[in-house]
Amino acid sequence: MNAVLDFFHTKFGLAVSLLLAALGGYLLWTHTGHTLAALPYLLLLACPLMHFVHHGHKHHGEADQRNSGS
Repeated sequence: MNAVLDFFHTKFGLAVSLLLAALGGYLLWTHTGHTLAALPYLLLLACPLMHFVHHGHKHHGEADQRNSGS
């Protein structure tokens, strides 16, 4: 995850971020109807993508409960 954050602190990462923000603004401004119609599908697509982003979390609480006998 640190490599991703390091990427956005470079000049190229900043340029990519600004380009994506400009393209997103253009889509919202000129194609509002199409963008809003795609919103439910984008939310459904976000669910599996979040599993890739949060793959490093460990559930220590589950192991602690099994060891304590409760």
